[in-house]
Amino acid sequence: MSERDVDADLVKRVQKGDKRAFDLLVLKYQRRIMRLLSRMVRDPAEVEDVTQETFIKAYRALAQFRGESAFYTWLYRIAINTARNWQASANRRPLLINPTENDEGETFDQIDNLTDISTPESEMVSKQVVETVNAAIAALPEELRTAIVLREIEGMSYEDIAQTMGCPIGTVRSRIFRAREAIATELRPVREAGSTDRGW
Repeated sequence: MSERDVDADLVKRVQKGDKRAFDLLVLKYQRRIMRLLSRMVRDPAEVEDVTQETFIKAYRALAQFRGESAFYTWLYRIAINTARNWQASANRRPLLINPTENDEGETFDQIDNLTDISTPESEMVSKQVVETVNAAIAALPEELRTAIVLREIEGMSYEDIAQTMGCPIGTVRSRIFRAREAIATELRPVREAGSTDRGW
């Protein structure tokens, strides 16, 4: 059975009243949802609250889930909307991401070129890169920021991002391209400074 089939079976069991099946879904996806929300919510304690609220909303809405998308894609959408509502309710700013924390090891190409030699100079440049990327991502419009986080940090496919964000794949590709361009533009001066300092 594929992961999607396993999830679909668990969802059907929950819809028939099996609460233990929902516990299995929570155990399976809690870490991934918390990791996603930690990119959007500043306080770790509040990440837990928003995660819990996400699963509560998912449980209440599961009766209407028809399996037109993968369960985790549907759950990610609920998590993102819950985080947006949480931010809006207190006019909070999202947490800035550190691309070197990605569990999948996927980072922006521009960063790889700056972090390959561990010297005081390279570490300073690496810190500047992280700060620049954080600031660039924070400055992105929400739809671009969400798309780039789902792609680069969560490693989701374009199809899954499209379902999660409720837009066509072409729109997702455009948003990710625009986000990468904006980040690359902000990184260019840092890269050039690093090249000059290190005699590249």
